[in-house]
Amino acid sequence: MDAVRLTDSLCYHAEGPIWSESWGDGGALRWVDMLAGDYLELDPASGGITRTATGSPVVACVRPRRGGGAVLALEKGFGLQDPDGSITPLATLWDGPVRMNEGTTAPDGTFWCGSMAYDQATGAARMWRLGTDGEATAVWDDLTISNGLVFSPDHSRAYYVDTPTERVDVLDWDEQAGLMDRRPFADLHKEDGHPDGLTIDTEGRVWVAMNGAGRVLGLDDGGAVAERIEVGARQVTACTFGGQDRATLYITTSRENLAPDDDPAAGSLFAVEPGARGLADELVFGG
Repeated sequence: MDAVRLTDSLCYHAEGPIWSESWGDGGALRWVDMLAGDYLELDPASGGITRTATGSPVVACVRPRRGGGAVLALEKGFGLQDPDGSITPLATLWDGPVRMNEGTTAPDGTFWCGSMAYDQATGAARMWRLGTDGEATAVWDDLTISNGLVFSPDHSRAYYVDTPTERVDVLDWDEQAGLMDRRPFADLHKEDGHPDGLTIDTEGRVWVAMNGAGRVLGLDDGGAVAERIEVGARQVTACTFGGQDRATLYITTSRENLAPDDDPAAGSLFAVEPGARGLADELVFGG
């Protein structure tokens, strides 16, 4: 199965796509140009794309916020966007050469986002939790390149990638304790590329971007590879289901560290209809 290229090479390092009914006119896709500090929005009706600067050198993740707007993972902390588009950065959480990377919203309305060192130093990253009261807490240490995080359809568990482990892990979700009992779900070290961002469909199947392989893998409920989607750019970063029927898998790609004439489609947005649907019940930040 092959994905279709939807855009020109618009981004240096595209990441974190997410569809929300609260954006645009009846729903829109947003994704980040992470190291430019911008996010982009696709209007599916017109095909038009708008780019918004956040004022931060990095925007790692954008997710819908209850009442409109969004919650953002910025370089060294979080930010809140109001429905009018204004962005308020929250407290800086650390000093030093570490930035936010990937995250998602939890069933209780909190926002979880992991970090990574700019030099990818082993164990230098953390997972952070932003409460609905605006308070941020470090919940896990000893991560390296904290990447995809997504909750199952019944909200009982979550799937997670710390890229150098070359696997997808699964954790249990508890309203009081949060995410716990991390354990391996899918060993991908024999697959081409490295696991990056991921999403889930209504049947609980995980779809994971394999950076460096130009591919998205569809995993069955036992963690085995059941589908392979070929993407016309090597550095595939993340994926999400969107569209009014949630039947389109949108896929982001990156030009990071590539020469100008290398992999010309890198940095583009791709899409495919893989015969699965994403979740219609959005997880949004806020109480």
